[in-house]
Amino acid sequence: MDTMGKLLVLFTAASCAALFHVLYKYWWIPHRIQLIINSQGINGPPYVFIHGNNKQVVHMEKEALSKPMGLTHDIFPTVMPHHHHWINKYGKVHLSWYGARAQLKIAEPELVKEVLRNSDKVFPKTKPSYFIEKILGDGLASTESEKWSRQRKLANHAFHGESLKNMIPAIISSVETMLEKWKGQEGKEIEVYQEFRLLASEVISRTAFGSSYLEGEKIFDTLMKLLVITSRNGYKTRIPFISQIWKSADEIESEKLAKTIHDTVMKIVRKREEKVVTGAADGFGRDFLGLLVNAYHESDEKNRLSVQDLVDECKTFYFAGHETTSSLLAWTFLLLATHTDWQDKARTEVMEVFGNRNPDSERITKLKSMTMIINETLRLYPPTNGAVREVGSEVRLGRLSLPTPLELDIRIVALHHDPGLWGDDVHLFKPERFAEGIAKATNYNAAAFLPFGLGPRSCVGMSFAITETKIALSMILQRYSFTLSPAYVHSPVLRLVLKPQHGIQLLFHSLHGDA
Repeated sequence: MDTMGKLLVLFTAASCAALFHVLYKYWWIPHRIQLIINSQGINGPPYVFIHGNNKQVVHMEKEALSKPMGLTHDIFPTVMPHHHHWINKYGKVHLSWYGARAQLKIAEPELVKEVLRNSDKVFPKTKPSYFIEKILGDGLASTESEKWSRQRKLANHAFHGESLKNMIPAIISSVETMLEKWKGQEGKEIEVYQEFRLLASEVISRTAFGSSYLEGEKIFDTLMKLLVITSRNGYKTRIPFISQIWKSADEIESEKLAKTIHDTVMKIVRKREEKVVTGAADGFGRDFLGLLVNAYHESDEKNRLSVQDLVDECKTFYFAGHETTSSLLAWTFLLLATHTDWQDKARTEVMEVFGNRNPDSERITKLKSMTMIINETLRLYPPTNGAVREVGSEVRLGRLSLPTPLELDIRIVALHHDPGLWGDDVHLFKPERFAEGIAKATNYNAAAFLPFGLGPRSCVGMSFAITETKIALSMILQRYSFTLSPAYVHSPVLRLVLKPQHGIQLLFHSLHGDA
């Protein structure tokens, strides 16, 4: 056989292998999964070759965002219209498709609890998508097994107990800096979401990384650019083979941005190391960055962090440390601006507990009404989107027998806005539902309220975020009353975290003359 003939045979064989791979992965597996799940009485929107339900989701989201919303807390149909529609059509447990990836959507608390508590580790975290990996890397939010256990111990030490208590002066100082900027703004409009983003960025920079917002500014700005890219690629289908050999402009840009973050983080690390080398410091420090750098220099190779691990943990906490808290603060202020009776209750409580003094760790725990307000805000406007797990091997979940490959997708907003769990007033702002604590707030308390997740993978920064929110809210309530500006347009959107699309404009009124 001549050379041309051999090449033709090789090309034909390669083409047949490629075609078989595509048919197996994008036709056979999805139809097998769909058949197994449907046979157990679980239905959902049918699989579309390669694209799954992506095109439907994009269409529903565009349609939902194109309609004026009005000032309602019934946000589920707007922020996740596809999920809302499919729950109503197919039930609280249904099958949908993210491209060729089968996703069992779960909004039954008993099943949610079983998945997230995951005592047998049969429901591991899914690997982050291409673009999310550029934001979080293989950090604490996504990694598994021994590596996760090691990283979690570091984070627990940095964000709990005495470490958290020691962060309070830095949080207070950061809030004071923000309030200094607000002086003279009596009666003027302030866009608080951006203000709280800057505040939370400053706080996480100072408390976790021993620096300032200005030093980490490039990291925050780059993370935001990556978030924009990730959002617009969320439901774009990656075409087989083409995506392996050809990178889109967004993929190329995201790699450049990820490298920028890597280089900037390592510059901050080198600065910390240099202090030890020159004798300016006798150790790397006990803040989060110090613990990471210590682990990076660990003599025991088994416990040592790699350069990439170090960068990924920093990326995760730079992002999560300011995005979730700024979201919580912004929605809390929106709710108190529109429910001034609760604003007055919170202010009265703050004055009873602190007077005109700054908050302190001992008395923060006495803010009962504020805790109720924050919990109700987290219920109506949960900052985080949800949790996705894999079925590691064939397993039973409740009455269902689950095959592989299959993902389990838990959407927090679906649980938090379920009238069956919270009552017919589910869409109303009623902090009093938490008067006797979280356990008695709902008709079903196992897993109906999980703003920070549940089980061993619950958010390690929960206490940090709540403490920061209480301090900022207390210090502002001591100085100002606030109302909603006529310029505000209610449009919550999900961009990994729940954000006000057009910001939140409030009018502030000083309680002590010129603040």
